[in-house]
Amino acid sequence: MTHRVILLGPPGAGKGTQAARIAENLSVPKVASGDLFRDHQARDTELGRLARTYMERGDLVPDDVTIRMVMEWVEAHEGEGGFLLDGFPRTLAQTEALDREMVESGGIDRALYINVNTEELFRRLAGRWICRSCQTPYHEQSSPPSVAGKCDRCGGDLYQRDDDNAEAVQKRLGVFFKETEPLVQFYRETGILREVDGVGTVDGVGAMLLDAVRH
Repeated sequence: MTHRVILLGPPGAGKGTQAARIAENLSVPKVASGDLFRDHQARDTELGRLARTYMERGDLVPDDVTIRMVMEWVEAHEGEGGFLLDGFPRTLAQTEALDREMVESGGIDRALYINVNTEELFRRLAGRWICRSCQTPYHEQSSPPSVAGKCDRCGGDLYQRDDDNAEAVQKRLGVFFKETEPLVQFYRETGILREVDGVGTVDGVGAMLLDAVRH
């Protein structure tokens, strides 16, 4: 049985953590679009150079370039029992393009959506701090440092990334929900979408996601 899975969810929903757990449990490879961009640029491929021209200008990489990277990766892992795409597609245009590309191979088996309310997302994202020296992450409420502003591990100064301040978080979430609702509806209409409440323990949410993959 193959498991061709897409994992969707807003910033702060815990996609990265859950993607790793699901892929390991299903014994399938996983990838995020950011991983593909970094890999292609590190290998200096044609697609990597093309993506870099847009990124250096501060522009979004066009859907057709991203889709080509994703499909190349999918084809390279054919025969491994499926795959998990972490946070891709991000827009309805990418969703429709991916759907067209995968018609011959049977399409996506399951789209999982980690649903977390805006208030909880804001709490998770706006409270994040990182050590400037060793990059250890902290959170004002769930994992604060012993001494405010200082890293427990190395004593380095903690800082908040620009995209983790309150105003930036509000904007990031607004953009996500505006772009993602149409593609969530697309998968809902095809019957392959499963929504899971992302407010809970890592283990609890993970168990619900795995159950949703299989049912």
